[in-house]
Amino acid sequence: MNMYLREMKAYRKSLIIWCIGVFYIVAASMWKFGTEYSGNQSLNELVTQLPAAVKVLLGLRGAFDLSTAAGYYGLCYYYLVVMATIHAAMIGAGVVAKEESDKTTEFLIVKPVSRSRILTAKLSAGFSNVLALNIMTGISSILMVGYFNDGETFAREIMNLMAGMLMLQSIFMVTGAGIAAMGRNPKSASALAIVALLISLMMAKMIDMNPNLDGLKYFTPIKYFEAEQLLFQGGFSSIFVLLSTIIVALLLRMTYVSYRTRDLKV
Repeated sequence: MNMYLREMKAYRKSLIIWCIGVFYIVAASMWKFGTEYSGNQSLNELVTQLPAAVKVLLGLRGAFDLSTAAGYYGLCYYYLVVMATIHAAMIGAGVVAKEESDKTTEFLIVKPVSRSRILTAKLSAGFSNVLALNIMTGISSILMVGYFNDGETFAREIMNLMAGMLMLQSIFMVTGAGIAAMGRNPKSASALAIVALLISLMMAKMIDMNPNLDGLKYFTPIKYFEAEQLLFQGGFSSIFVLLSTIIVALLLRMTYVSYRTRDLKV
């Protein structure tokens, strides 16, 4: 418990800043919708005139009615996912590699506890940070979308979106943790975790641009829980939920094995 609280305290300021940031993005986006686009079909007409490649790059999908608060939020969800997964990847790498990066490993390894227990405390703190940001995003979204949605609740749909986001956050958190545990240079762990996320994002864009690459979506976690799928195409795909569970389990296993056997730098 002391190790868990220590990790939570170390990332307290960072979490507050991320929560403020995500609230600002949600509030600013929905406020812009309320003042400029609410009930205005001009934005939908503008989107239809854009080249397909531009629409893909901007995350504009045909299923969203951008003249409604719910449809506009569906567009914003993509950018919230990018923000949340970046945070998760950095947290996952950071909690594992922090002592080696800060040259304080000797204060950790002298504790009379196993490395597995240390790692469990670190990952628990990391997931708590990820969950807190997810909850903050959900609360902000429910409040702001409800305010601009003419009193109609969109809470259930937002909760589904947040559940999908949490799965993605978990995948990239353990990806970052795995990279930090298996890598030799702890200072580069966060950067490599972000690179892995960017590769997934680029693959997702390539799939959207070229339908012939649709089979690659199973290797691209960003495609697992898209707003279009969760809101308009039947909700969660059991295949993607299963794949997400397998990926998290395998990466956790690799992280524990690597962390227990690696030589920690002091």
